[in-house]
Amino acid sequence: MAAKKEKKTAPKKAKQEEVNVDDNNDLLVEAQAALEEEKNKFLRLFAEFENYKKRTAKERVELFKTASKEVMVALLPVLDDFERALSEMDSDNDDLMGIRLIYNKFSDTLKQQGLTLMEIEPNTVFDAELHEAITQLPASEQHPKGSIIDVVGAGYKLGDLIIRYPKVVVAQ
Repeated sequence: MAAKKEKKTAPKKAKQEEVNVDDNNDLLVEAQAALEEEKNKFLRLFAEFENYKKRTAKERVELFKTASKEVMVALLPVLDDFERALSEMDSDNDDLMGIRLIYNKFSDTLKQQGLTLMEIEPNTVFDAELHEAITQLPASEQHPKGSIIDVVGAGYKLGDLIIRYPKVVVAQ
């Protein structure tokens, strides 16, 4: 009879072991799925952080390039006044040589800081993104429709950024 009891309990133990193995396999699969999910979250977070670092580094470089923009914009009227004064002066007058030297030094300093004059040739095609039209004159044979007749005010760039658009007269 004792042998019968062992036979009856042995299948129960095997079933319990099978159930425990199945439960352990299910737990293992769940744990692997959770691990994979956490790994994906980590990778996405890491990639997002790397993008953030690149973006802030790029913004910092742009900020350094254009940090002097406000100062340059404030100094442009002074440069214009210098140019107007020099154009009105008598070029043979040696007494005014000091003013010319100051102007040259001032404009050279601005150039060293990245300020460049936008050169515009007559009869260039008007581009609203590069020029500011202040008036329009009728087109002629010399100046076809949509071309620039005259540059009234100089335009300047600070690096690649236009800080003042050239003021032009356009043929219409």
